[in-house]
Amino acid sequence: MPDHVANQIAAGEVVQRPASVVKELLENAIDAGADQITLVIKNAGKTLIQVIDNGSGMNAVDARLCFARHATSKIKQADDLFQLQTKGFRGEALASIAAIAHVSLKTKIATAEQGVRLVIEGSACTKEEAIVMNSGTTVTVKNLFYNIPARRNFLKGDHIELKHIIEEFQRVALAHHAIAFKMVHNEADLFHVLASNRRQRIVAILGAKTNEKLVPVHEETEIVTVQGFVLKPEFAKKSRGDQYFFVNDRFIKSPYLNHAIAAAFEGLIKPGYHPGYVLYLSVPPQTIDINIHPTKTEIKFEEEKSIYALLRATIKHGLGQFNIAPVIDFDRDATLETPYAYAQKPGSMPTIEVDPGFNPFANPESKAYSQRSAPSEREPSWSSLYVGLKAEEDFQSIEFESDEVTGQLFDTLEDPAPKICFQIQNKYVITSLKNGLIVVHQNLAHRRILYERFLRRITMQDGVSQQILFPQEFALSAAQTLTAQNIMESMDSMGFVYKMNSDGIILEALPLGVPQHEAKDIILSLLDNEDQQDPQEGFSQLDVMARALAKHMAIKSGQILAAEAQEHLINELFACKEPSISPENRPTFVTLDSSDFDKKFN
Repeated sequence: MPDHVANQIAAGEVVQRPASVVKELLENAIDAGADQITLVIKNAGKTLIQVIDNGSGMNAVDARLCFARHATSKIKQADDLFQLQTKGFRGEALASIAAIAHVSLKTKIATAEQGVRLVIEGSACTKEEAIVMNSGTTVTVKNLFYNIPARRNFLKGDHIELKHIIEEFQRVALAHHAIAFKMVHNEADLFHVLASNRRQRIVAILGAKTNEKLVPVHEETEIVTVQGFVLKPEFAKKSRGDQYFFVNDRFIKSPYLNHAIAAAFEGLIKPGYHPGYVLYLSVPPQTIDINIHPTKTEIKFEEEKSIYALLRATIKHGLGQFNIAPVIDFDRDATLETPYAYAQKPGSMPTIEVDPGFNPFANPESKAYSQRSAPSEREPSWSSLYVGLKAEEDFQSIEFESDEVTGQLFDTLEDPAPKICFQIQNKYVITSLKNGLIVVHQNLAHRRILYERFLRRITMQDGVSQQILFPQEFALSAAQTLTAQNIMESMDSMGFVYKMNSDGIILEALPLGVPQHEAKDIILSLLDNEDQQDPQEGFSQLDVMARALAKHMAIKSGQILAAEAQEHLINELFACKEPSISPENRPTFVTLDSSDFDKKFN
């Protein structure tokens, strides 16, 4: 097999999209000891990816060798794989990238007077020259997948590819707070973070409003050292966006350890929501195996069960230490606790009343006692309220305000109309047909109704908005801000009117019928759903947004519906163009024929 073909096959594992190139180049810069790294992107990495660092650099010989397959200076023998202290170790990244792109490398070591520049095309070095530059390395990757059109056609839109690049950049920047990072896309600065501590780096990457959400956790054991932050339970989301695990400053994905954190938050967050966290685990290098996944995002632990238990206990301890989780103290005297109803009330001075005429030795039948115990003229007796009432009248004619009014505007019919439909399990609405029954799933049916209603408003451009008296400001992450800016026109056509600011968006109007207190959850749900999709231009993007909005606003399973609401739901469903399926292609109702019941009794 020719070398260039073998390199292209290897590139299929290492380079899946522009974000893969970004990850490999950033990790090489970190391994070179750089403390300032700049990432330059054009057209979401399809046209240009450039990483500039001030690391140790390379001499001319190493610069040529770094593009050879399995060429690395980080591994000397096989045992070194179990003592890894660097990011890259297989020596495949630059060789794979050079096989599918036009690559230019400029590098210089601190002791050399001149640097070297190499130009690589199709795994072959076409140019080598001496240049003048500062110490460090600059790698420029242009026209990714230029010689593999099929792979290039499988790339998503610029918005999706840029989102993946931002994710990789954030992961590397969060793992290395002592390094200054800068990211530029189409000549616009997206990130510019200076060297700082971990908390400041998290706030700089995830947004300024993140600082108030963080709860620090820390625990040191012989097996693992856990440091980092978890987000307070009230900031849990339905998506898993703000979840970062770092093991020895390497980002990983671990459903097993994620379950440990979810167990620590049990009872503190609502079902279906996921806690956010940025956790740094330090373990001895010989106790983990990194080389089990092509992208090195999965790790095998020797003490996996012990780490699970320690991580869960550490999170619970951190939440309890900062009074986030409820704590039961059996040594506390409950009688000394202030009741909730009086916690905010000011104290009042007690008053003392003395009866100067009181004589404890006086005879109860004496005149003095009777005068003292008689009701005061200024305080009328309650018995005077009933003076003048006849015995036969009693209290029958007295009406009380709390009595229930049973009168009706119209006379009740002797033969009331039979109930047309009814609800079972607070999930299904059942109504009768001529030859059987029809069972409607209330959540899926309402999704179909809302979906067609939103599409009708969008296509006819008659989306009605209700102005918000006091505009709401929402803090968003960098990826969410970019998404909100890209879909602003589509959101406006649906009735969501907002403008951008430095921290996120300022919401000014909502679609008619959307509750204001649910606006934040709905918008965050739309943005997260947009990030997970691959919307195309025009109507398909609006279709995805209408489906997501209908899913969020639809009647939930378990919600009790009045008889009128049940009947209205069924009428609205069968007025739709496609009443039989939901926007997700699930059936909205099923029919039961009367013959099915007859068979049950045979």
